[in-house]
Amino acid sequence: MERGVPIRSVSRAIGVLQAVNQLGSLSMMQIAKRGNLPYPTACRIVQTLIHEGLLEQEPARKYYRPTALVQSLSQGFQADSVVVETARRHIRALTQKIGWPVSVTVRVGTQMVVRDSTHADTSLTFERYYPGFRLPLMDCASGRVCLAHMSQQELDSVMGWISLVGAPEEQEMTAYVSVNTLNKIREEGYAAIGWGQHNLTPGKTSSIAVPIFVDGKFEAALTLIYFAAAMKQGEAIERYIDDLKTCAEQISEELREGGDDYLLEAAE
Repeated sequence: MERGVPIRSVSRAIGVLQAVNQLGSLSMMQIAKRGNLPYPTACRIVQTLIHEGLLEQEPARKYYRPTALVQSLSQGFQADSVVVETARRHIRALTQKIGWPVSVTVRVGTQMVVRDSTHADTSLTFERYYPGFRLPLMDCASGRVCLAHMSQQELDSVMGWISLVGAPEEQEMTAYVSVNTLNKIREEGYAAIGWGQHNLTPGKTSSIAVPIFVDGKFEAALTLIYFAAAMKQGEAIERYIDDLKTCAEQISEELREGGDDYLLEAAE
């Protein structure tokens, strides 16, 4: 990638749109804070997005929310739809068995994005996580599982991208995700994060993630989320890792059996 790319203003505008879309409604001050932007810059970006029809001001207060036009940005994206459809009944059955919510996430750039979850199917959750919620690749269980199954070339590329455009906290995390850490995750078949900070309720939940493969290649992560105060990480792993791995293997097997259809849709 040549220096000078990406265009900073475009990156900032995308970041603002993602933040508002993810949280539903934000004040201008909150937008500036979340984007680490000067207040005047945040104002210009928001006004631009309003002009383009992607944001609107709420009628009763100075908060800004996404419009229906935001949905148009995802039209045509079907790359992992088969994975989502295949996984849905399996993750619902898993949540019905163990009680805790689980999610299916895929990597998009330097983030893991929720594609489906069972947060709405259980009372054992603080928040409902809908498709599109983003987590930093470096500091979530699903992201570390993803990193552990990258080729060295792909890993170097992602690390370079984070060092170029990643948020300061993401850049700092590269020092903690060592080769030994990734090798251990790959050998054990899972990654675990305690007292996760990058979610809607920072510090209240922990997670365990395992890989979903398609034709031997990492495709998505299956993540179990539980109340951090409910049990220690070791206890959670002992209780649920077999069920989690079995569920992921069932999804992978079903995708393998329908491999021709999956590959055809992915190509399209």
